[in-house]
Amino acid sequence: MKGLLQRVSGARVEVAGEIVGSIDQGLLVLVGVEPQDTRASADKLLHKLLNYRVFSDADGKMNLSLTDVAGGLLLVSQFTLAADTQSGLRPSFSKAAPPAVGAELFDYLLEQAKVMHERVAAGQFGADMQVHLVNDGPVTFLLES
Repeated sequence: MKGLLQRVSGARVEVAGEIVGSIDQGLLVLVGVEPQDTRASADKLLHKLLNYRVFSDADGKMNLSLTDVAGGLLLVSQFTLAADTQSGLRPSFSKAAPPAVGAELFDYLLEQAKVMHERVAAGQFGADMQVHLVNDGPVTFLLES
């Protein structure tokens, strides 16, 4: 399971012109699910997302986690993260989980996040989404579990 996390000062997701999820300061995470991923993969990724130290402390060093700053977590499914881009000029999606598996694991990740963190929002799995964000830094990391 892959999570492309971006530290944001604000982010929102729209579907058909309606805002379906939004946060202020926190992390926007694009989530890609691969066929070998399991609930254990989702648990490991969530642990990293909540505890990865990407927010600045009083000295300006990245020493604080999302949990430490009580920031928002906006999860957005992104099957293209699992694309094979090693050859040619067109991505292959053979490394992405089938939609039913992707939806089940994304929903599991979302529900676990809501149990473990107070401020959680999400996009809509499989929808044509418009993602708006202000990347703070910019700070962006690709996490894999």
